[in-house]
Amino acid sequence: MSTDLEREIWIDVCPLEELEREGVKVVSGEGRPVVIFFDQGRVYALDNRCPHMGFPLHRGTVTDGILTCHWHHAKFDLAGGCTFDPFADDVAPYRVEIREGAVWLDPRPQHKVSQEHWLSKLSEGLEQNIGLVLAKSVVALDELGVNAGLLRKAALFGVRNRAGGWSSGLSILASLANVLQSVDREDRPLALYHGMVHVARSTAGQPPAFDLEPLETTETRPERYTEWFRRFIEVRASDAAERTLRTAVRAGLPPETVADMIFAASTDHLFMDVGHTLDFSNKAFELLDHIGWEHAEEVLPSLVPGMVEAQRMEETSSWRHPVDLPGLLEEVYEELDSLIDEGGQGLTTWTGHEELAELVLDGEPAQVLGEIKDLVQRGVPLIELSASVAYAAARRAVHFHVANSFSDWNTVHHTFTYANAVDQALRRVPSKLLARGIFDGAMSVYLERFLNVPKQPVPEPSGRDVSREDVLAAIDSYGGVDETAQLVADMIAMGREEEVVQTLGHALLREDAGFHQFQIYEAGVRQYRQFALRPAGGQILIGMARFIAAHAPTMRSMGQTYDIATRLHRGEALYGQEE
Repeated sequence: MSTDLEREIWIDVCPLEELEREGVKVVSGEGRPVVIFFDQGRVYALDNRCPHMGFPLHRGTVTDGILTCHWHHAKFDLAGGCTFDPFADDVAPYRVEIREGAVWLDPRPQHKVSQEHWLSKLSEGLEQNIGLVLAKSVVALDELGVNAGLLRKAALFGVRNRAGGWSSGLSILASLANVLQSVDREDRPLALYHGMVHVARSTAGQPPAFDLEPLETTETRPERYTEWFRRFIEVRASDAAERTLRTAVRAGLPPETVADMIFAASTDHLFMDVGHTLDFSNKAFELLDHIGWEHAEEVLPSLVPGMVEAQRMEETSSWRHPVDLPGLLEEVYEELDSLIDEGGQGLTTWTGHEELAELVLDGEPAQVLGEIKDLVQRGVPLIELSASVAYAAARRAVHFHVANSFSDWNTVHHTFTYANAVDQALRRVPSKLLARGIFDGAMSVYLERFLNVPKQPVPEPSGRDVSREDVLAAIDSYGGVDETAQLVADMIAMGREEEVVQTLGHALLREDAGFHQFQIYEAGVRQYRQFALRPAGGQILIGMARFIAAHAPTMRSMGQTYDIATRLHRGEALYGQEE
């Protein structure tokens, strides 16, 4: 029985006889609709909104203590609100009492709102791949300020439950974590929801990962582990590579040393798996930045399956003919270490990014490689050269003509995200071996030259006063690629670059976006930051806008699910109570 103080807030619902006669009543409890049922001599109270899609539960059926919603046939335990069907989630129960022949309701829901409760629900959503449960968990955890715990839970679930290793879902999760502060505040939980959904999808139906134990050894020399790891990736020996990597982490090698080891193996062959190998490796380290290095032994070995199975582009005809790019690159690699040592990376005042990018876009391979070699020898820092190649790769999207095959957007995407990965990885570890990626990326940009024929010009500012809504409306229409680019160019001319970043983030998150769209947005934002307030920065945003517009609109079903979860969390009735 409740205390006198608690009873002051209780609601007098109706006489018990009336409830027995009618079977069900609906009242308002602290702004939320509450349904009271009479079944087999007992009284029960639940939130009247089906937790699945908000349908009024008072229109359902009660049989033997089971409430069934008539819309999607979700079934609930009448006494506690728990669902028999996980897709629907649990419904909040309320306390009721019979006092002197009347039914009284405590209007405070009995569901827990703790961090532990919602992290548990998040696990359930990941395990069962249930979007609505994931959306509700993200909304509640964001309100509780538990984003770090949410990321950690999803990341570890993603690596533990996929024997095939690192997934696109984990890359999406890391990408969105990287740009979370760049999107509108109200869009941030939606971004996390996208990440959760893609991790769940990547693990659905997959066998779990079973870890190999590290070696029991006294070996601690970093160079020995690097030698072993590169050798085992080279011969595609997955188990040996995994044990080497786990041992290196367990032995306490510094994060920079482990990163150097993995990045070296990811660039021992050309543009591995069309750039995904290095991009995934870089994303794994960025994800650890968010969840903590203490999880490295679990996260990093997930990269191994993809590394040993990756296609090596020197094996493909496009890289061999009509120009033998691997042959040219091998000549560069033979002298790269000495060039780096000679230059010393001391020319920190160099600002020739745009000029180098123009050469990468339009020059012949030997000319491009020779110029980059010369800049290394002159002391231009490697990260300035990697940023220049990333900018050139972004320009392919700027000049991409819509007469090209739609699938060719993927070609542009692969090179840009690879070049961004090279740039970000070099900022983490200034490795001579990783520097090979600068040259590989430049040659991949060269191979895409046909996608800029005819060359779509950079839009000139029109002087119009463009609004955020104008950009979103242009993206709403199929084929609005060039119109979107023009609107974004007009916003940039007005000094509204940050608004462009937020607008494109909102445009992306309202779609049922795929792996490539998230990658492009994240890489675009990060490369824009390198060139902010310079023409190159604006052009990167224009290229990003064109790519997002080319892949929109979609069905936007994820946004609908997220909207339902948000409204249910706020206590809104999604349908009229007397429908």
